[in-house]
Amino acid sequence: MNGSAARWSLAALLVVVALVFAIWPRGDDAGQPTAGQGTAGQGTAGQGTGVQQDRRDADTAEALAPLRERASLDACPTPAAGTASGPLAGIVLECIGDGSEVDLGQALGGKPALINLWAYWCGPCAEELPHLQEYADSVAGEINVVTVHQDRNEANGLTKLADYGVRLPGVQDGTARIAAAVGAPSVLPVSVLIDADGNVAKVLPQPFRSVDEIDDAVRAELGIAR
Repeated sequence: MNGSAARWSLAALLVVVALVFAIWPRGDDAGQPTAGQGTAGQGTAGQGTGVQQDRRDADTAEALAPLRERASLDACPTPAAGTASGPLAGIVLECIGDGSEVDLGQALGGKPALINLWAYWCGPCAEELPHLQEYADSVAGEINVVTVHQDRNEANGLTKLADYGVRLPGVQDGTARIAAAVGAPSVLPVSVLIDADGNVAKVLPQPFRSVDEIDDAVRAELGIAR
């Protein structure tokens, strides 16, 4: 009986050792993703890239076409020659007015800019945007004024711009890449003043309540007056 028990104990020990060896991590497996995980920068099936979508799947070109026609937004700035510098360099977004892609760093290079971060559900944004339109009209050619819609519902963004009568050029940034690049806080609206070299002159997490307030801020930080 004792001999049989000893043999069973030895057999059980061998099974345990075999199992431990089977599941013990190997050095050549380190850093490899498990099935279905993927790695940073790799796309998953159906997405094409590892970058999150900036708009909803429902916001197709066909669905947005009548909204874009109604909004009739100004064209996004044309990329300038040369290499873009500053935090916006290499950020490619969709121009909300026509669906084209724009490298914002390249497009704004060589001219000062006021970039306004907003969303369709933001009440202070609704009050501020018409002032930005009036200001942009008064300084045409001196500074680029560009809106950045910071919500994935692009259709609602276009609808609100049309309702507000705002025709400013804008980009769709549902994943807030611009806010992250310039260090903007998690509030809306935020205006970002960019100098002609592409560097951030000032981040203003506040709504403008008049054209004069906008003019004062741009004059103080960028040296541009109406």
